[in-house]
Amino acid sequence: MRFPLLSKVVAIGLVVLLLMSVLMRIDGLVSERRWRQAQATTGVEQSLAGAQTLVGPLLERVCVEERDAPPAEGREPRKAPERRSYTLGAAPATLQVAGDVRAEPRYRGLFKVNGYSGKLVLDAQWPSLAALQPPPDMPGVRVRCGPVRVLLSVSDARGLRAAQLLLDGTATAVRAGAGQQRHVTGLHAEIDNARAAQADRPLAVRATLDLLGTGRLGLVPAAGETAWSLRSDWPHPSFGGRFLPAAREVTEQGFSARWAVSALASAAGRDVFREVPACPATVGGEEPDTAVAPTDRACLDTMGVAFVDPVNPYVLTDRATKYALLFIVLTFGCVALTEVLAQRRVHPVQYTLVGLALALFYLLLLSLSEHVAFGAAYAAASAACVGLLGVYARHMLGSRRAGAAFGAGVALLYGALWTLLRLEQTALVIGSTLLFAVLAVVMWLTRRVDWYELFERLRQPAARSHAASP
Repeated sequence: MRFPLLSKVVAIGLVVLLLMSVLMRIDGLVSERRWRQAQATTGVEQSLAGAQTLVGPLLERVCVEERDAPPAEGREPRKAPERRSYTLGAAPATLQVAGDVRAEPRYRGLFKVNGYSGKLVLDAQWPSLAALQPPPDMPGVRVRCGPVRVLLSVSDARGLRAAQLLLDGTATAVRAGAGQQRHVTGLHAEIDNARAAQADRPLAVRATLDLLGTGRLGLVPAAGETAWSLRSDWPHPSFGGRFLPAAREVTEQGFSARWAVSALASAAGRDVFREVPACPATVGGEEPDTAVAPTDRACLDTMGVAFVDPVNPYVLTDRATKYALLFIVLTFGCVALTEVLAQRRVHPVQYTLVGLALALFYLLLLSLSEHVAFGAAYAAASAACVGLLGVYARHMLGSRRAGAAFGAGVALLYGALWTLLRLEQTALVIGSTLLFAVLAVVMWLTRRVDWYELFERLRQPAARSHAASP
């Protein structure tokens, strides 16, 4: 071979392309498993109940206004009275919500879906019912109003195991459906006309709900002053919506949080009667601390919490595979450096086997993390690959010391990868520092290498072999 160095570089380049194809297949498998996890979550939501957002309690009253038609002229027939309907509404002046929920995870095969159940108590106060009184009749105009209704909306009514409603301390019959166009599911109760006519008398409503849901629990702060206290045994909450808790405490045994929102900070009390939909759930269930407040103002303000897993094996494996090609290149660089310094030739087939071992680490990590904790899966997969590569390098490089050093270097790389996965906020600075350190070590070790002499020494055996051939 006339140009052995060029041939070696081309061969290693083809090996890298092969390994990139393998890594793409593994990355596709990770994406498929993430999709299956999302499908499992959707399946549980369809069979049980989805994320819950509460709206209310609110007061509403439907009125019909009838106007006499103008008198007919000449022989024209008399027109029918004109009618239009409208709704009177009133949000509570104060709303105090107390909740105690517990985690109830569900499983679809290998996939875990975070559910919850618990009791919520909502105490709403209205200083009067004046806003629900119809205007007095005028000549030619008559207004007739139906009963005043108390309504409470939930995103998924299948999650209502039980509900109790007290009006001024008296139990009232609860009916299904909230009745609004945008907030249909839920419950409502009617206030008798005699009580509704007492406009100056304050009204107190207490709603007690046994509620279950999946993934997220939220509340719309539609009252003049909304206070929400929530406790749970879930140790990994992710708070989101437009308002974060005023105070919170998170421990390994669970969390407690308290929100306080005024009508000065939220327009939900006005928008809810325009039947504006609630903002969609925006807390990320895949990665922790990814809650983002929605930017669409055409929806009701919400505040809430998501029950997330801080260590999602598919998310972490996906992030790990993004460093795979870099780690393979660094390992190949170490092998090539050994060839230069120790003058030990390594065949492209050996490069291929080393690269496949590095690539299969990610497949081992994915498969093991579906059955055991991610930390244990990472330790097992990295230990297996370090042991395999250390033993193989002993024979590939021709000495036990070189094999042990190679295995130690691979272990150091896996340790750095684990650090990058655990410290996401500082991953960039750690990764760049690591690369700089590797480059500095390579430059220091090769500072006295005469590359012209090295390349000439590699070409001479090839030239002699070419001249000796007939």
